[in-house]
This record gives sequence, C-alpha cells and structure tokens, in this order.
Amino acid sequence: MNSDTKFIDAFSKEPPFFASRRKRLAGDSRIAARDMRVILYGLSLFLDCCALIAGFSTATLVREDEWLSAGGYSLLALALPIFLMFSIAREVQSVETLESRSLGISRALGALAATAIFVILLMFLMKAEAISRVGFAISFGASAAFIILDRILLDMIFWATMKGSATAKLLILDGVEAKPVPTMDVIDLGAHGLWPDLTRPEKIDALSHMVANYDRVVVACQEDHRRAWSTFLRGSDVGGEVIVNRNLLQGAVAIGQCGGADTLILSHGPLSLASRIQKRTFDLAVATPLTLFLAPLFIAVAIAIKLDSRGPVFFRQVRVGQGNRQFRILKFRSMRTEASDPNGSRSTGREDDRITRVGAFIRRTSIDELPQLLNVLRGDMSLVGPRPHALGSLAGQSLFWEVTDSYWLRHALKPGITGLAQIRGFRGSTDRPEDLTQRLRCDLEYLSSWSIWKDFLICLRTLRVVVHKNAY
Repeated sequence: MNSDTKFIDAFSKEPPFFASRRKRLAGDSRIAARDMRVILYGLSLFLDCCALIAGFSTATLVREDEWLSAGGYSLLALALPIFLMFSIAREVQSVETLESRSLGISRALGALAATAIFVILLMFLMKAEAISRVGFAISFGASAAFIILDRILLDMIFWATMKGSATAKLLILDGVEAKPVPTMDVIDLGAHGLWPDLTRPEKIDALSHMVANYDRVVVACQEDHRRAWSTFLRGSDVGGEVIVNRNLLQGAVAIGQCGGADTLILSHGPLSLASRIQKRTFDLAVATPLTLFLAPLFIAVAIAIKLDSRGPVFFRQVRVGQGNRQFRILKFRSMRTEASDPNGSRSTGREDDRITRVGAFIRRTSIDELPQLLNVLRGDMSLVGPRPHALGSLAGQSLFWEVTDSYWLRHALKPGITGLAQIRGFRGSTDRPEDLTQRLRCDLEYLSSWSIWKDFLICLRTLRVVVHKNAY
C-alpha cells in the first residue's frame, strides 16, 4: 500500500469489529464531504448575495437611493430574489463549481447578467423612468467584481477544508488488488476476511457505518463475493461501484472507471441534494408542529401506561435504518416488560397475551407509533418510507433477509412511520414469506418512484388506515 492508503485496525479481528462498528473510523472526525458541501453551498449563496448588496451599496455612493428604485421598490429588493432564482437554476452551487473556480465564476456572473436583464424588463413594464443608468451600471458592475472576489475566497476555503476534492471516495479491497484514483481512501477488508455477509446483519451494519461518509465507494472483490457486494451497495445511501472485467456488464446503472479498471456503477445514492432537502423540509414542517400539538396526548398515554403496568413508558428496539445502519426506534410500550421481545423474533398475534390493556388500545389505534415523530426530528426516520424491521423479525420460519437478498435494497432511503405498503393494507404479522414479499414490492416501488407529492399523498391516505383490522 502507498502512503495514502488508510488501514482500519479496528476491523482486524472479528470481536473488535463488532464492538467498534458504531465508532467513527480514522479520519472521520472531520465533517463528512456531503455535509461540508452543503455548508459550502450555503456559504457560496450567502457570499454571492453579499456581493450583490455590496454592489448596490457602492452605487449609492454615486447616486442617492431614490435613483435606484422603481415604483417605490428598491432595485436591490427586486434583484436579490431574482438572482437567487437564477443561481439555483444555473446550478451555481454544485460539485463542478466547487472544483473549478473559473466555472463557478462563469455561472455566477451568468446568473447576475440574467438578473440584470430581468430587472430591466421589470423596469420597462413598470414604466420606471427615474432610474439612474449610471447607478444601475455601477450596481451590477461592482456586484460582478465582488462576485469574482468572493469566488476566490470560497475557493480558498474549499481547498482548506476539502483539499480540492468535493467528493469523498473510497476503494475497498476484498481479495483483489486495484489502483485507486487520486484523493481516494483505501481499505483492505480482504486481509481481515471481512465482506457483506447477507446473513449477518451486524456485519452489514458495521460496513454501512464505514461507508456512510463517502460519496463514491468502489469495491474490488472476489467473484464469489460480487453478488453480496452488489446487494450491499444497492441498498446503501452512497454511490456504489464494483470493479469487473469489460465483458461483465450486466445489471449496472452505468459504467465507470477507477485507476484504469472498468467498474459497474450499481447505485448513485438514493436522492439528489435538492430532493433530500425537500424530503427533510417536509418531515420537519409536519413533524415539528404535530409533535407539539400531540404533546398532551403523549402525556396522557404515558400516565395510562404507568398506571396499567410496571415498566418504562417507551419501548426501544434496534431496527434496520437507512443504508442498512441500525438505530433505536421509539414506541409507546404496549406489552408487559418481563414479556417483551427486544429482537422482535415473535410476531404479535391477535390474541397475544403479552399485550397490556392500554397496549391493546394504543396498538389498535396506532397511537403506539407516535413517539417515532421524535425519531423523525432526530433524523433517524422520515414520515414516509419503508417501515423499519426488528433484527429478529420472521416471515414464516425464516428471517426477513433469508427470504430474499432483495430485502437489503429497501433501506436506501430513511425508514418511515408510514409507507406505501401500509396504505395498501400490508400490516400485521408476517406468518408467511409472501407477507414479506408483498411489502417488499411496495417498498421497492416507492424507492424507484419517489416524489415529494407521493409523500404528501401517502400521509393523507394513512389517516384512513390508522385504525386497521391488522393493527394488533
């Protein structure tokens, strides 16, 4: 290995591997690349807006404010939202503009020029004749100069924080040597006999945490591990590729390259940045006021649970979340504490003797699910998505991931309080493998056709199935 190669000693033996699966890997104390990009995008937009404000402020040194207004509105107040619109439309904030200062300047100046033209058209429609042409020219000319300066500053910050690479890339070696591209981290898992064994959810969880902060993950693996890596990557929330020979091009989203070798691109990550922002904004816009509104109900249910049986108010259980990483879900406790099933290996039956009197009511009305709003606020879950399952959940006599390898694909997005399967009536126990495959088809359909409008409709239709014959 060269000096750029990163060895992960925590994975050298199986016990430490499981014990350290939730720890940050070496180098991951820094902000993840995708999070740093969002910060730089925001900073870029802020600096460009400041440049526009500074440009108009410069013009007021030559002309009074009244010469830079139309119909009682300041030209700056008109130009600023228009500039923001064109900046977003022209993708002034993107991976490409971070990595290329000239492209960033070009797109930002293009957005500024489009803003100037649009403002001129507005002035014409408003019949604004008292505008100072000199002031107008100075405003946009000075803004252009300030934009060039702020792009130079942004480029300096980008190189200081991300070392010239806007994406984090990882090459995983699993029994096969491969040449990494520049700025790519390398982990040799094959040397420690580690790979995504689809029958071992603890390994899937640990590997998912390992790749979580990367944008692009390339795997060079043995042929007999290729299917497992393919399933793992397609179910992860990162861009995943497997290095192959040129004559093996089946089932790929696209074809890429890594160090001169061909790769099969198996996933691009679940959603674009804009889509992730839309989904998260929708989650917070609904979950925050709903949690506050339901606070009295939370208190009443908590008191009822305490009066009905001994034990905690909340039931916490490890579930499989986004990218096949595990998290703890919150629910109101509906069973006797001593009879609880932390692994979820026993499905709840219609006449289940573990359920308390209060538990029967809150399960039938789905009130027991309401604490998951806190999971949404924490970012572990979304309002809408595939329902998270317990590690010991059974479909008939088989664990969920034993029924089909495709089970791991459903976790490319955050799990949801409700989902497409739930509004179609697939709830309750999974007594047969078919009960799982029906839900899995709905989950994969949702993943392949996500839209914010679909989330909104699923939330509305959930109200019709809150009380359901299979909710027990």
